[in-house]
Amino acid sequence: MNRPTTPAAAPSAPAEAVDLSADPSADPAQPSAAAAAAAPVPRPRADAVRNRERILVAAREVLVEQGSGAPFDEIARRAGVGNATLYRHFPDRAALVHHVVLFVMDRVTVRAEDSLADEPDAFAALCRFTHAAADERIGALCPMLAGDFDGEHPELIAAREALAAAVETLVAAGQEAGLVRTDIGVGDLMVALSQLSRPLPGISCMAVDGFVHRHLQLFLDGLRAPARSELPGEAATLEDLRQKTM
Repeated sequence: MNRPTTPAAAPSAPAEAVDLSADPSADPAQPSAAAAAAAPVPRPRADAVRNRERILVAAREVLVEQGSGAPFDEIARRAGVGNATLYRHFPDRAALVHHVVLFVMDRVTVRAEDSLADEPDAFAALCRFTHAAADERIGALCPMLAGDFDGEHPELIAAREALAAAVETLVAAGQEAGLVRTDIGVGDLMVALSQLSRPLPGISCMAVDGFVHRHLQLFLDGLRAPARSELPGEAATLEDLRQKTM
């Protein structure tokens, strides 16, 4: 005769481990510091990113044309945003100028890297970069670096080092290929680029753009090897420029 079987009891859940190091006064409803640190940082909305870039592009143009004291109203109007949006991204003039300088430096660095990567001829890469850097209004940086501008801000130092490395690599490639004269330095290139791409006083920026690229090409032809003249003084480095301008 079969005896009825008694159903096995369900295994009891193991007791929760007690964390003796936990703070008994901590609110269990609040996330721990570790959990808060691991939480993903919210990404800015796409429209906010677009507005920020529009403001930086417009500010670059207006600051080139009117100087670092250009009115915020004009920058906002040119960017197609309201004044409140501009101030939400850049609460004061110092913050705006700081980020315009970083914006230009970062874009010029990318231009140098892309030129060297895309052009098989090292001198053609140098020419492409120089004209692209002029279009980025790099000549407008110098006036912005005066006054109370923080030239030693960590963000600026990092951007400056990245730009220097990219342009030095570009110039060195031309020199190693025997296409660029060896008695010039990166500083020589950047001085000419800055001076030639900066608008003359009293002249509309847009009216001289064609002349900028024409004169830059004349300068670039003077960098070709073999050199046809002996340059006075010594080759300039970016560090030389930094000590004199920042």
